[in-house]
Amino acid sequence: MDNWFLLVYAVPLLAIWVWYVGRRQRKEQRAAAVLERVTSAGLAEPASLHPVIDPYKCIGCGSCVKACPEQPEHEVLGLIGTKATLINASDCIGHGACRAACPADAITLVFGTERRGVEIPLLSPTFESSVPGIFVAGELGGMGLIRNALSQGRQAMDAIHKLRPRTPDRLDVLIVGAGPAGFSASLSAKSHDMSFITIEQESLGGCVFQYPRAKLVMTAPADIPLVGKVRFKQTSKEELLEFWTDVEQKTGIRANMRYHERVEKIDADGSGGFIVRTAKGEYRASSVLLAIGRRGTPRKLEVPGEELPKVVYRLIDPEQYRSQRVLVVGGGDSALEAAASIAECGAAGVTLSYRGDAFGRAKPRNRERIAAAEQSGKLRVLLKSNVRRIEPERVVINHEGGDVELSNDVVIVSAGGILPSDFLKTTGVDVETKYGTA
Repeated sequence: MDNWFLLVYAVPLLAIWVWYVGRRQRKEQRAAAVLERVTSAGLAEPASLHPVIDPYKCIGCGSCVKACPEQPEHEVLGLIGTKATLINASDCIGHGACRAACPADAITLVFGTERRGVEIPLLSPTFESSVPGIFVAGELGGMGLIRNALSQGRQAMDAIHKLRPRTPDRLDVLIVGAGPAGFSASLSAKSHDMSFITIEQESLGGCVFQYPRAKLVMTAPADIPLVGKVRFKQTSKEELLEFWTDVEQKTGIRANMRYHERVEKIDADGSGGFIVRTAKGEYRASSVLLAIGRRGTPRKLEVPGEELPKVVYRLIDPEQYRSQRVLVVGGGDSALEAAASIAECGAAGVTLSYRGDAFGRAKPRNRERIAAAEQSGKLRVLLKSNVRRIEPERVVINHEGGDVELSNDVVIVSAGGILPSDFLKTTGVDVETKYGTA
């Protein structure tokens, strides 16, 4: 009888246990290999909001790994030594699904690291800044992910509707920026029947509008006011903007949008509201929502010749540089995407210059495109390099201690953007630098 019990029950259970342990060990080995590869390549610094896992609280259940929306395309989290680990920090874009899925409350979402700080405006839980009545949502507040920015814009406007008094002689709120956060906030203001104006220095979409043509925009399902749940997961820039334009027309918020108008100054009006001055006039509002991007002011090289008209700070259409000699400066995703796209379009010559020794902030797919273009001879990569000066028909680059002269028609600087510190300072909004804190 005992032998029969062993055969019928114990042996299958043992086989299942051996299979489970073996499978888990293989996953841990793969995760360890990814972490080693990423670390050795100098890609261990996260570019945005990312998780920090408390090993003393982590129970090794793997719920966070399964919940990450980037997987299986990108291995961001993995189990190593029975504990969850951020194995590929450069691929983490701040979804936050891992924290929500953790049953042991072992995950904290933070900005920056001990080595690399990130400047973030000081905000209350309702997105109000250090200046009462001025709120911040989206990329400026550290939330660059489209779904998160859409959610923050809606939440911030809900808070403004509840917290701020309505005054007949001025707008309930003035929204600065028509990117994902500003667009969602505009729809939310409309849903609350609030008086509002949205000012955008460029066009609908903000930072999304500035993406290269046909760039793939990754989004997750999101609830948008007056629209409901939008289930985009993968879409091009053009498709997303077409959808937003259609929503703008159908909901009637187009009448509230002011495009190609730049906010220059925000002053208190002495009665609890604000005077917002632009190049075209001024507006009075009880509240202001800053939904501007961190890249609104491009980071410049500060080198001789940068004022030449051939120097630009974003790529709109790679085709316009066909048969030209192009220098792209930067090491992030936008720089790599620009260089690869132009090289693939048949430019006369493309050079990618980056001061670092590895593309630590770029996604694997973009690094693969760069490697393929370089291998095919369509692209030249100069790591550990800095532009010395720009001339009408050439550029001079310092590369590993020596100067390199390149014939050149166009320079595209994709070195990121500068937090509008001066604008925030004159407005009175306090900013803090986060080194691995929430």
